[in-house]
Amino acid sequence: MASSLLLSTTTSFTSNHHSSPPLSTHPSNSISIRLNPKQTHRFQKCFLFHHFNSPRTIPFLLSSRRGFDVVRTSIRNADAETEQDSSRVGEDSAAFELGQQKLSSWVYFSVILGTVLFVLNVAWIDDSTGFGKAFVDAVSRVSDSHEVVMLILILIFACVHSGLATLRDSGEKLIGERAYRVLFAGISLPLALSTIVYFINHRYDGVQLWQLQSAPGVHELVWISNFISFFFFYPSTFNLLEVAAVDKPKLHLWETGIIRITRHPQMVGQVMWCLAHTIWIGNSVAIAASIGLIAHHLFGVWNGDRRLALRYGEDFELVKGRTSVVPFAAIIDGRQKLPKDFYKEFIRVPYLAITAMTLGAYFAHPLMQAASFRLHW
Repeated sequence: MASSLLLSTTTSFTSNHHSSPPLSTHPSNSISIRLNPKQTHRFQKCFLFHHFNSPRTIPFLLSSRRGFDVVRTSIRNADAETEQDSSRVGEDSAAFELGQQKLSSWVYFSVILGTVLFVLNVAWIDDSTGFGKAFVDAVSRVSDSHEVVMLILILIFACVHSGLATLRDSGEKLIGERAYRVLFAGISLPLALSTIVYFINHRYDGVQLWQLQSAPGVHELVWISNFISFFFFYPSTFNLLEVAAVDKPKLHLWETGIIRITRHPQMVGQVMWCLAHTIWIGNSVAIAASIGLIAHHLFGVWNGDRRLALRYGEDFELVKGRTSVVPFAAIIDGRQKLPKDFYKEFIRVPYLAITAMTLGAYFAHPLMQAASFRLHW
């Protein structure tokens, strides 16, 4: 049921919730605007009380054409705000409320993280007790080519990682969300570590194709590209408590922040990382690693959309319609409307944490390389 706003030198305002007698019913100089209930509520909240503190000031404001234009603009803005709020079906990514955090949850997270690292070291990293070296040695016996071994390691990781992701719905129904997250991480993490260590140890063993490290501006270009890539890399780990299965893991349908730029930020981040490292290293091993990783994430684009469509149905189709795989494509063609305060969607704790971790990883490169060399994988 619509409400009406009568604009004149003296004004009346009515809605379907309450009404008040008009201050004047003089028919001349009157303009009537029809408002739906949402518009009425928005107008009352945003215009009457926030802007003018009291509805008594309305008659004075509306005594001129300029005053009417101000009211009409306020109604239009309120209606746009209502439409924007009601159209979002996905989640607000990287939202973090400090008041909602529990100290006990973060204590559990620390304990779980320490336990995982201890088990990973004993079962996989330590040459005397773990299986990591035996696994890499077994794959290395397939070929003398470091490029081939690199691709095989990525293929094994990709099949396990994407395969477990594909089976997630069935697996969670069978053993529960938390248990399946532990299984997923317990298998994927050692394989990912082996692939990373092998790349670090053999990244300069391939055929050198170009050498641009001393070229002006290359270091800066690679550094900036690599830094930005990490903001795309980790949208699914905004809630670290879910990653550690402290909170119940979910398959999220994100719609704000980095998702407005691209619906598959991990793929974009991986492409940026691969291009930056390939330009910097400039050999066949780097190219092989980039081909394998990019192919894996391109498959993830298709598989991720398929899984979200199965889980969220029509809601995902709405998000898909106003986002794009190619960065900024939906913004350029008008399907994605950025809010005026879009930058605020990035001034959040998870993005600040990503910034700190990215800078930390850069300065820790010598430590990472030394640790990898000691493994002799």
